[in-house]
Amino acid sequence: MPDAPLAHARRRTTSRWASACVLVAGLAVGGGHGVAFADDHDGREVPSEADVARAEQAAADKGRDVAAVQADLIRADLALESAGDAAARASEEFNGARWRAEQAREDARQAEAAATSARADVEAQRQLYADTVVRSYEEASQVQGLSAVVEADGIESLIDRTVTIAHTSDALDSQYDAFVAASAVAEVTATTATQAAERAATAEREAAAARDAAEAAQAQAGAQAEAIGSAKAGLIAELAELQGISVRLAEKRQSALEEAAAAAAAAAAQAQAEVDAQAEAESQEQEEGEQEAKPTPTPTATPTPMATPTPMAMPTPTPTPTPTPTSTPTATPTPTPTPAPTPTPTPTPPTPTPPTPSTGADAAIAFARAQVGEPYRYGAAGPDAWDCSGLTSAAWATGGVSLPHYSVAQYTQSTRITAAQLAPGDLVFWGSSSNPSSIYHVALYVGDGQIIHAPRTGRDVSQESMYYWRAPTFFARP
Repeated sequence: MPDAPLAHARRRTTSRWASACVLVAGLAVGGGHGVAFADDHDGREVPSEADVARAEQAAADKGRDVAAVQADLIRADLALESAGDAAARASEEFNGARWRAEQAREDARQAEAAATSARADVEAQRQLYADTVVRSYEEASQVQGLSAVVEADGIESLIDRTVTIAHTSDALDSQYDAFVAASAVAEVTATTATQAAERAATAEREAAAARDAAEAAQAQAGAQAEAIGSAKAGLIAELAELQGISVRLAEKRQSALEEAAAAAAAAAAQAQAEVDAQAEAESQEQEEGEQEAKPTPTPTATPTPMATPTPMAMPTPTPTPTPTPTSTPTATPTPTPTPAPTPTPTPTPPTPTPPTPSTGADAAIAFARAQVGEPYRYGAAGPDAWDCSGLTSAAWATGGVSLPHYSVAQYTQSTRITAAQLAPGDLVFWGSSSNPSSIYHVALYVGDGQIIHAPRTGRDVSQESMYYWRAPTFFARP
């Protein structure tokens, strides 16, 4: 590592020796000779060829030291980016666990409500069954049936009583069946509610663990950023000494180099993405053309049998069309002025159909743009700090679309599109694989290859190239 004391001391010693030897080499070169002289007018020893060689080697070593320091600075930036990347992943894992816990809690609430309703239904059925039993004993006992036979005024009265007894028995059986069914439903819903509650408790524990992991990742990223920042400061100071310039100038030069390198990488990634998108579009057009070409031959086969009826063209008395009625078409020249109105459709092409994203896209972009410069904080969704999915969720909320505070869910709940279909307001995602479940970062596309996003710990909400970091892997439209 560049901040090792031994390596640092070696570079400083080498640089000082290089400076001295360069001076000696300058004296030798100034003499215009490649050999040493025995004496000097001032009585000082003249540098020998070995001294000059050592000075030249020291100058070369100095150049190598500058390159080594610059390489160390690049490695420091990569380490800083890697730490922020790990923290961002942990943050989205926490958002995912928190979102799943919310879903589990909602499922548990619904299951408990269903169980409560089922229990109430059982109680109602129990009461109805009890009432039916009471009525059956009061109105339809066998003793009453026998007395009805003995004391009946007539056959009609007997039939009435018998029918009442039958109806009472049927009602009792039906009510019992309803009670048993309600009890079964209550048992199932109670089991479902218990399982849902257990899942919710598990999801809560997972969310708590993910929160702790995110906090640890953020703390580690912060510590690494501080250490790397200190190391970079030392490297830039060393670079300034090697180049013989001020630290401020060395910082400016290094910053310019890093920005130029990032811009070049972004341009290369964008160019490659455009080539890939063009190739994908061409292959898709080719597939569509092949699919359209396939059905056309099949219909042509059916018309060929129709060629047999062509003898029906017996009405070759084509002279009938040839008659002077052709003069009537000559009247058609008069309608020729009618094509003049056709220019009127020309203004219609400028129909602003491109705003396909939805009317809320402008509002979402305006909201996100207003947050530029505000800090990143994991798990935050405003009002003055954000993480990546918190920003896009809040932005699209102003556009009238509800999105979860979780990048994977934002992708799955939106319409998937390709890079070639991107329009302002769409969402751009980064994942670690081709599976959407690997998504861990999301940004809002604002047009012209630019995005607004909350990058990571240590960086504020910003607008920059979509390829500032690495090419995105997924795209969607809310």
